[in-house]
Amino acid sequence: MPSHKILFLDIDGTILKPDDSIEQSTKEAVLQVQKNGLVVFLSTGRPLHEIKEIGEELNIDSFIGYNGAYAVHQGSDIMLEKMAANTIQSFLDIAKEKGHEAIMYTNEKNVLTSFDSPVLKEFIQHFHLKQNVLYDHEFLNDILGVSLINLGHNDPHLYEEVGNVHLAPVNVEGFKDHAYDVIRDQVNKGIAVQKVLETLNISKEEAIAFGDGMNDKEMLSTVGDGFAMGNAHPELFPYAKHKTTEVTNSGIYNGLKQLGLIQ
Repeated sequence: MPSHKILFLDIDGTILKPDDSIEQSTKEAVLQVQKNGLVVFLSTGRPLHEIKEIGEELNIDSFIGYNGAYAVHQGSDIMLEKMAANTIQSFLDIAKEKGHEAIMYTNEKNVLTSFDSPVLKEFIQHFHLKQNVLYDHEFLNDILGVSLINLGHNDPHLYEEVGNVHLAPVNVEGFKDHAYDVIRDQVNKGIAVQKVLETLNISKEEAIAFGDGMNDKEMLSTVGDGFAMGNAHPELFPYAKHKTTEVTNSGIYNGLKQLGLIQ
């Protein structure tokens, strides 16, 4: 049995319940593995400037954000990969033509295509996004990640045809049918986890990850012990070595208990 050294945790639907709270069992589980010497990373599609409070609540200071575009360990950058400006421009052109909305994330701001769109307002409110500005051309070269909103069932391929990306549905009630994260083939949570493991000299067998969305599939495939939450997107389960209980039923705690890491 491998001696585990590192734990990667998705946020929405993995740490955070639908009501945006964190179960006490999750806090206890994170604290126990930290006391046992494991490094704990939050690994999320969210921008890092919007997850500081969650990090503080769990005493976590290492992060993978923007679906793998930015990784930082205790204040030291491990990777930072901006999106190509021509890709962003193509996305904006498609969104404008089709009536879609986009949120683009820099390392400081959430850049919106509109302040008036009801679905965009709902998205911002649900994910508590605060550092919001309206898109201007000056942001084109600074985008780390993108969420696309108000898409129809057959629309994701329009963006995927731009090249080297795929769209992962946002696995949150109210957004599953029309909101997507843009995942780059060569920049994703799995690639970021690999970079972290290389930097910290930790093997994949010594790594654990928990996730619930299709943006977690590369991450769960990259570690020795990947857990899909009980509430995960149905298509995620084949990518995970283990299945645990739902985010509302001590999923992280029960998964770590399966590995014998907590009592």
